[in-house]
Amino acid sequence: MTAQPDTTKPDTLLAPPQPKSSSAPGMTGKQRLALVVLLTASFTLAVDFSILNVALPTIGTDVGFSLENLQWVATAFSLCAAGLTLLFGRVADLVGRRRMFLIGMALLGAASLMGGLAIDPAVLLVARVGQGIATAIVVPAALSLLLGSFAEGPLRDKALGLNGALMAAGFTTGAILGGLLTDLVSWRWAFFINIPVAVAVLVIAPIVLAESRPTTKTRLDIPGAITVTLGLLALVFGMTHAAENSWTDPLTLGSLAASAVLLVAFTAVERRAEFPLVPLTILKRSTVAWGNIAGVLAFVTETSLVFLLTLYLQQVLGYTPLGAGLAFAVLGLGTVLGGILGPKVIGKVGNKRAIVYGFIVQAIATASLALLSNDPAAIALLLVATFVGGVANLVVIVGFMVTATSGLPDGEQGLATGLATMSQQIGITMGIPIMSAIFTAQLVSLGSTDAPAVLSGVTPAIWVNAGLCLATALVVALFLKKPAAVEVDVATSSPSPAAAARSYAQSPDGSPGQ
Repeated sequence: MTAQPDTTKPDTLLAPPQPKSSSAPGMTGKQRLALVVLLTASFTLAVDFSILNVALPTIGTDVGFSLENLQWVATAFSLCAAGLTLLFGRVADLVGRRRMFLIGMALLGAASLMGGLAIDPAVLLVARVGQGIATAIVVPAALSLLLGSFAEGPLRDKALGLNGALMAAGFTTGAILGGLLTDLVSWRWAFFINIPVAVAVLVIAPIVLAESRPTTKTRLDIPGAITVTLGLLALVFGMTHAAENSWTDPLTLGSLAASAVLLVAFTAVERRAEFPLVPLTILKRSTVAWGNIAGVLAFVTETSLVFLLTLYLQQVLGYTPLGAGLAFAVLGLGTVLGGILGPKVIGKVGNKRAIVYGFIVQAIATASLALLSNDPAAIALLLVATFVGGVANLVVIVGFMVTATSGLPDGEQGLATGLATMSQQIGITMGIPIMSAIFTAQLVSLGSTDAPAVLSGVTPAIWVNAGLCLATALVVALFLKKPAAVEVDVATSSPSPAAAARSYAQSPDGSPGQ
């Protein structure tokens, strides 16, 4: 009987199989040091998203913020961090990623010093804007440098896993560290703690990080930069304002409408630009488009869950801010474990299935939190569910990062990482306003803010959170496609340069091909 050709891995018909090594090569000493530098910088900036949240009442008293304007300490940071990321990711491609990384770290140190010394609201807000801009500069540059330091494969997946774990754990760590510093020393140390980190990175980074240079002549797409930056700023502002006021508030509706108009204008600009900020063809890649959608929802669901459970712990169970922060240490452990397991899961089942399975497990863990009550013993359920959900969430985040940034030519790495980083920061920024709006609507309908009302507000928001996880798992399962097969140059039996710039071989389940 004639053997039939194997059609389960069509890419192997186009390119000869590569030999597998018995074990993945280890990191060199320089790679390890570069990884430490880059992860330290990214983690520090992730912490800055939440480190001041529990200290806001104390800051308001010390610096003179009115209660209704206090949220701008957090909003000023997140607006800049989310709105400017894509712009600075592209700038880093043009002028050098290491250069932008160092500029961003220097700005972080200066802005943190200013914030720690601030004695009036204006100076503090300028400092937070500076920290937000530094985040928008450093995070995409750091991720591009990380990708440039590790070739696609197990080592890069491991590095991305650690990066995702620390970025997600940073939000939780910020809440814990902010409570500790505020209670034991002063909220000003939430700023000062960044300064020695910035100095150390500025000393070591030039030694261990290689500069990247643009390989082709290009220039910055100014109209595209203006429209997308203003569009993202309007979107984040509208979402934040909705949580603080309402979805029907004129300023909320006006901001969201302006965002829609600006982002449509951005799309039109990009279609005509000679050197577009975002070549729209990259969004036609299923891995980039659906990978980033998964990334946004991964951060929306987990960071907003921390917000909801903070309300539950403090308003229902009566925990102090420090106690509530410490309760999330278990979630932090889960995220670290998930970051370690993520690459292993991807190696076993592929990127796509890792994202889908991770979201399903996260949905189950989150839905179980709807059983929380005013019984102090409910803390046991919270700890177990957040640990399991944290592991699953980080598996999703690692899968999203690998999916959205792999198989791209070097000239698109900064753009792809800028998109991925923007997805992280948009997700962190949007999650709390969405869940806060659901929570607030329930309180308004009940006409009360006591503990039973708070619990009644948290519960439907938890169900919505779990539903978002399941919905994202479904759309990723249906629409995330593997990249096109690699075309082979017949004369050399190797992938042609044009094909290599477009895609990379993957098996049907979405795992990297050999």
